Amino acid sequence: MKKLFIALLSFAASTSFAQNVGKITDPVEWINPLMGSQSKPDLSNGNTYPAIGLPWGMNMWTPQTGKMGDGWAYTYDADKIRGFKQTHQPSPWMNDYGAFAIMPGTGKIKIADDERASWFSHKAEISKPYYYSVYLADADVTTEITPTERAAQFRFTFPKTDSAFVVVDAQNKGSYIKILPKERKIIGYTTKYARGPLPKNFKNYFVIYFDKDFTLAKTWSGKKLNNQDLELESDHSGAVIGFKTAKGEKVSAKVASSFISFEQADLNLKRELAGDGFDATKAKAKATWNKTLSRISVEGGTIDQMRTFYSCMYRTLFFPNKLYEVDAKNQVVHWSPYTGEIKPGYMFAGTGFWDTFRALYPFLNLVYPSINKEMQEGLINDYKEGGWLPEWSSPGYANIMVGNNSASVVSDAYIKGLRGYDINTLWDALKHGANNEGPIEAVGRNGAKYYNELGYVPFDVKISENAAKTLEYSYDDFTIYQLGRALNKPASEIEIYKKRAMNYKNLFDPASGLMRGKNADGTFQSPFSPFKWGGAFTEGNSWHYTWSVFQDVDGLAKLMGGHDKFVNKLDSVFSMPPIFDESAYGGVIHEIREMQIANMGQYAHGNQPIQHMIYLYNYGGAPYKTQYWVRETMDRMYKATPDGYCGDEDNGQTSAWYVFSAMGFYPVTPAVDQYVLGAPLFKKVTLNLENGKTVVINAAENSSDNRYVESLQLNGKPYSKNWISHSGLQKGAVLNFGMTSTPNKQRGSNPADFPYSLSTEK
Repeated sequence: MKKLFIALLSFAASTSFAQNVGKITDPVEWINPLMGSQSKPDLSNGNTYPAIGLPWGMNMWTPQTGKMGDGWAYTYDADKIRGFKQTHQPSPWMNDYGAFAIMPGTGKIKIADDERASWFSHKAEISKPYYYSVYLADADVTTEITPTERAAQFRFTFPKTDSAFVVVDAQNKGSYIKILPKERKIIGYTTKYARGPLPKNFKNYFVIYFDKDFTLAKTWSGKKLNNQDLELESDHSGAVIGFKTAKGEKVSAKVASSFISFEQADLNLKRELAGDGFDATKAKAKATWNKTLSRISVEGGTIDQMRTFYSCMYRTLFFPNKLYEVDAKNQVVHWSPYTGEIKPGYMFAGTGFWDTFRALYPFLNLVYPSINKEMQEGLINDYKEGGWLPEWSSPGYANIMVGNNSASVVSDAYIKGLRGYDINTLWDALKHGANNEGPIEAVGRNGAKYYNELGYVPFDVKISENAAKTLEYSYDDFTIYQLGRALNKPASEIEIYKKRAMNYKNLFDPASGLMRGKNADGTFQSPFSPFKWGGAFTEGNSWHYTWSVFQDVDGLAKLMGGHDKFVNKLDSVFSMPPIFDESAYGGVIHEIREMQIANMGQYAHGNQPIQHMIYLYNYGGAPYKTQYWVRETMDRMYKATPDGYCGDEDNGQTSAWYVFSAMGFYPVTPAVDQYVLGAPLFKKVTLNLENGKTVVINAAENSSDNRYVESLQLNGKPYSKNWISHSGLQKGAVLNFGMTSTPNKQRGSNPADFPYSLSTEK
């Protein structure tokens, strides 16, 4: 009996870690918002913060461990909380705008963020998308938060004290505060802003209502209490209000904000919180998350895989934020970051297309097209009000990153079936952006004159990141051509974009078989190191950017000597050591370090330029290698833990890669009606499309060993191609993957089954 017991224990130990999870009904509870928060400037494990909010909400909340103005607002290794901040921050590198903070305390009043900071422990912290709670040890106060799209509820549990208080910090760079004790109310605005010049009339107005009379009410400026006035405008304004509390007494606060006015902030609060108590708002927020997440149901993964999948999915559902509001006449309106006026219609902010054109926007087009329709209408307003489409919005034009990838975002949406908005205005916007230098380097096309005349942006004309710009412009031209065809534009108007889509060939260096900067006289830059980061490239080297020929992978393969040599070149990325030349930066940037320590050779999954490269084996007749490396990357580079990413989780892009890959396919070429196949991670995935159709992906034999596709049936019939169509999925589909532990090297090796390339288009 003893031997049997030991045997059973041994069996349980060997199987429990890989136990598969069946269908779940509460996906929000599988999310860890702390995934990626164990980060710092010189090493990113995600550079995320626990965002307490609703999908695409106008604002979010986060506990603030960093000092005021620090882009690393919350870091997992910190041990003190300075406040609870309303945030619109897309990434620490972009920092925040329109932020203000709330912090409870007891005893002597402390207003500066360093002084009011309290020790806390993750053991006394609950972090969920719809609810956050933490015990602040120095104050002996528990703080709880639950959100709506433009408002939130706080609940503070105080000890028995005559000196309980709440600090409201409107932050520096110009702020206003006013206390209205009879109404138990505080109003204020912040103009805190991180990127570029302050937009016209930029204010984030906020209103806060408490459910308890104040025994203390003071304003403050900087670090100094103001004993006279209950209204204050200064560089750094704040308020502190106090109470007498019994042990365990809960004091609640309702807060909302607006970029339009105090009246609109009040309206947002009344509309979104109504008469709800804290628990009712919490229940509604949880229900919203579960409804949104239920578009994709996964079954038959390990506990870790389920947690990672839904934690990644959570990250895909925040950016860009809604910048629009609904006025008293129930009209959609927005403050314009371009004119400073209040305008009709939609507006979004807080995303960088250099990151998100790749997978995040295609993900929205597949799973949440109606929100992207609003985003497309927002882009129309960007163009009408600012004269250009944004490439990075934060909330207006931000001068960072390269490319003209708004073209991809606009084109992919229309080609994937979105309708009901003014696509012809967006067509005009794309042509304008493609043929002109913008008012700043990151809007329009930097180097457009050279690109249009020479077919590339030269290396020796003092335009930085020229090779990266050339490759991205070439792809962007392709997407414009694709949209023009879909809109039945005349050949005389669109053929130029088809021609430019082949400009990538101008940078291909036959000697190295890689992309290389080229001088204005047609000679290649010299000396050349394919391991040199920066210079001609953006946050990467030639080994990363050579694959940025999304539109014509077959053409790239031919330049490299054919499909077999192309596959060998792909293999080289993984087989080489992670050596690097950082001299263009004068130091090792975090993206380099993340590649170096990942132990995947030159493959730098922690940054966006190379994330599609694994799927390119499908274009060379070796899809089994895609299947191997996709699983390796999911297993090694992602986990629902504080160090769970392998680089920046930029606005949902790195997470969208995981979500797509876990379903078994990926949008290598946005603006084409295809997804390139990998292999699903789960035994079953159910995709509930917005049009009411269902896509079911079965892989019953899937396991850690069975990562290879032996066979595939689509709607009950054998299917040999290395891609599936978006339009086909929209009709509803059943994909049955036969999985095995040994690669099927014949399947997908016929060029007739390869995905789309412009040069082989029929």
